[in-house]
Amino acid sequence: MKKLFFTLLTAGSLLFANSATDAQATQPIQNDASSQVTTDLSIEQVAASKATAKSGTFKMKYNSNVRADAGTKYKVVTMAKKGSIATATHQKKVGKSTWYKVKVNGKSGWVLSTLLTSTTVKKASVKTSSSSSVVSEALELQGIPYKFGGTTTAGFDCSAFIQYAFKQAGKSVSRTTLSQYAETYKVSSPQPGDLVFFANTYRAGISHVGIYIGNNKFVHAGGAKSEVKSMNDPYWGKKFHSFKRF
Repeated sequence: MKKLFFTLLTAGSLLFANSATDAQATQPIQNDASSQVTTDLSIEQVAASKATAKSGTFKMKYNSNVRADAGTKYKVVTMAKKGSIATATHQKKVGKSTWYKVKVNGKSGWVLSTLLTSTTVKKASVKTSSSSSVVSEALELQGIPYKFGGTTTAGFDCSAFIQYAFKQAGKSVSRTTLSQYAETYKVSSPQPGDLVFFANTYRAGISHVGIYIGNNKFVHAGGAKSEVKSMNDPYWGKKFHSFKRF
């Protein structure tokens, strides 16, 4: 009989030790499971405050139950393993305890704040275009023949030249002069990497585009080849329309 009792007691202890928790941080850890549950239930009897906004990224300290609302009387939505990353959206007071509403394991639910620790999540690096890289890429294309409708290094038209240079610098832009004009905004003080638009060249209205490189110069696919020109060029100076930026 004693052996049977000892076996049951041992099994019960192991089950409790391996289970998820959402109560142990509400009060100092008790000596046994029954007193811990009693403490948690007494807190549950206190009305919860209204949820307020909360932001932050956290990591689970333990295997923790994530519940449908703030309190252990609510059903478990998911069990977040120790080390899981959770993003907080709201917080709520229940007695002396604070519960956070978090997004974890693809689900939303409530967990005791004391079961979480602040953390930061490194964002994946994304190749982005900078003004200097766009200018560098565009200058590398000098000497390539101009070709109306051309989209490769065998020959570019003006808008394809823009699209290719930006793509090489890590940014996807549209194909035509008019669409590039539409997706940019006007600036009065140009910076290297901004677009330069010209009007009334081979057609009425916006009809040509280049990349401003600084020092009152721009690079473009025009004339016989891709090349650098001055904004004061006798032809292009008269056709200038605006500077715009993505």
